[in-house]
Amino acid sequence: MGRVTVPRRVLRLREGVPSHRPDTLAAEEPMEIRVNGRPLTVTMRTPGGDFDLAAGFLVSEGVLHAADHLAAIRYCAGATADGSNTYNVVDVALAPGVPAPDASLERNFYTTSSCGLCGKASLDAVRTTAAWSVAEDNLRVTPQLLSALPDRLRAAQKVFDSTGGLHAAGLFDADGRLLCLREDVGRHNAVDKVVGHALREGLLPARGTVLMVSGRASFELVQKAVMAGIPLLAAVSAPSSLAVDLAEESGLTLVGFLRGESMNVYTRTDRIETETGTE
Repeated sequence: MGRVTVPRRVLRLREGVPSHRPDTLAAEEPMEIRVNGRPLTVTMRTPGGDFDLAAGFLVSEGVLHAADHLAAIRYCAGATADGSNTYNVVDVALAPGVPAPDASLERNFYTTSSCGLCGKASLDAVRTTAAWSVAEDNLRVTPQLLSALPDRLRAAQKVFDSTGGLHAAGLFDADGRLLCLREDVGRHNAVDKVVGHALREGLLPARGTVLMVSGRASFELVQKAVMAGIPLLAAVSAPSSLAVDLAEESGLTLVGFLRGESMNVYTRTDRIETETGTE
């Protein structure tokens, strides 16, 4: 798996019996994102899909909306003494006319769950910067289709099988076909990689799609879906209260506790077609 995984020898105990064995860990390394040569932020991520991660992050921040907003993405020399490339610094060159992020916002993005903004301030930030509305999206899906997505997501995870330590995010079309899957130690990074792929492939806004995530649904993940024009976010675990608030205000369908044939639909239930009709 290259830099995606790291081997490690461990002491294993099973019913009190010790043994030494090799183990495989999910790699975690810092990545600095620069815009037009200027340092913007640092995120801890699993190497791989770095250009998608940088592009998706900038979609979430309202900087990028379309593939032609990107002039180029490249790796920069790392911070080693000899100046060699660590592949942990990515520079995004914006196309002419695309405004760069406000320098005053460096390291203080509203998307970061620890940034200190909450409640109405965060909701207002997303509403005023989203390039598209998801409220009018006419996506309709059945509970049966949604129930199949966690297994399809899990089946497509390659690195999880060897490490057991990665989150996954997958973008599906209205027929349940997997369009893109990315893995990362961070839920938000996995989603950014998916969104960045969609941007670079010219798929934004991602109308009529479902974003499936392997963990819980935080405010941050709802925000990223809204910024990408994705009308439905489904998670195998619980949403937060602010995630539900943002989904409701934005017109996004938020599904949580998606396990087997059971699920909770928190917002825009009309997109879920039940046996008695759309609820």
